[in-house]
Amino acid sequence: MKFTNKEVLIFDLDGTLIDSVPDLALSTNLMLEALDKPTYPVDTIRSWVGNGASVLTQRALSGSIDISPDLDPLFVEKALSIFLDFYKQNVCVNTCVYPNVKTTLQDLKELGYRLVIVTNKPEQFIAPILQKLGLANLFEMLVGGDTLPKRKPDPMQLEYVCNKLGVSATDCVMIGDSKNDIYAATAANMQSIGLTYGYNHGEDISTQGANLVLDDFADILSAMISTADAC
Repeated sequence: MKFTNKEVLIFDLDGTLIDSVPDLALSTNLMLEALDKPTYPVDTIRSWVGNGASVLTQRALSGSIDISPDLDPLFVEKALSIFLDFYKQNVCVNTCVYPNVKTTLQDLKELGYRLVIVTNKPEQFIAPILQKLGLANLFEMLVGGDTLPKRKPDPMQLEYVCNKLGVSATDCVMIGDSKNDIYAATAANMQSIGLTYGYNHGEDISTQGANLVLDDFADILSAMISTADAC
């Protein structure tokens, strides 16, 4: 499948552009230790990442991807505050960019595409990570999980981007690694690309309604056809 006449490419962050699990796992375990709770291996925590800091905290307190209904909301709030403090201190220690991401983003920007990040990660962490990884100058707009009242899979963040940039949903493509990215795009009447290498809790992203599924980020380039190419 080819995408024609697109102007704005909207990217998820964690699991799509960067592997942030090492630092998320470190901060999660520091939070659990501070609360005298058991800690978990990185690969276990990896399976809990992808729905924002609050959900990750609740999964860690539950010791499972399935959040316990018995969690005390006040204790969760305290744990989340501790987690965010630790993550702020370790926001980009071992986080890395996935293969082919940086060069592909640079090529897409040089071709004239407007690049945006829409993530469920708290907004305060986005810019420091992009700065540390040398990606800060590539994006026109950053939308975090706490920027608006609702986040993916709700379409609010994508509709907000369209309104701010003065484009329609048909001018955009949402690109991400999880079903939340694809569901948000579908709800916003926006086309989407699913990437297979990220965090999708073991679920096959090809079954969740993306218009195109790719294994390699670099293949986004060949999936785009500019207005000039289409004539």
